[in-house]
Amino acid sequence: MLNQSHYPSFDVMNEKDEWDDHTQTIVTSRLNTNEGLKFLTSTEAEMVRRISSLLVNDDTPDVLHFVVAHIDQSLHKSPGESQRKAGVPEASALVRGGLKAIEQGAQSQYGTPYLNLDIAEQKRYLQYLSESNAKPQEVWTAIPQEALFKKLQNLTVEAYCSHPKVWSEIGYAGPAYPRGYVRTQLGQLDPWEAQPEQ
Repeated sequence: MLNQSHYPSFDVMNEKDEWDDHTQTIVTSRLNTNEGLKFLTSTEAEMVRRISSLLVNDDTPDVLHFVVAHIDQSLHKSPGESQRKAGVPEASALVRGGLKAIEQGAQSQYGTPYLNLDIAEQKRYLQYLSESNAKPQEVWTAIPQEALFKKLQNLTVEAYCSHPKVWSEIGYAGPAYPRGYVRTQLGQLDPWEAQPEQ
């Protein structure tokens, strides 16, 4: 999360009574993710947790728990992808094969599992991955590196940015429906929106 929020006392969940029942159910469920893993193995889930943490620079346990659960559910249900480049496997195969390749790459390059690397080395390997430059190349023959990085990044960000704790941190007061916005001029805030405190 942010090093220092401009809204330290704001809690978006104080606004939940203003949301319709369906919205309340969806947002509240993000705070209590108790389902077991459906797609990822426990080792894969730990790798996803670490990678997601590095991608968003946040190690808040309950937020990361939700992110991993969301990614697991997305890969399990496989809702489909609007477009996929030729040669890029479907998301479930891309992520599973990619996590395996990351592990093989870490073992080959550093002689230890990815999760045992220090944070700087983990970040460096992700940087190489984003540039399609992770080594050794032979473990990446079936997995396009940049596509894997973008998939992990997109899945992480979409989950992370939908968590109520993150909303509170950035001062987002949640869905405006059904009450709607009244003050729509630039720089104006409705009374229920977060007010900067610093």
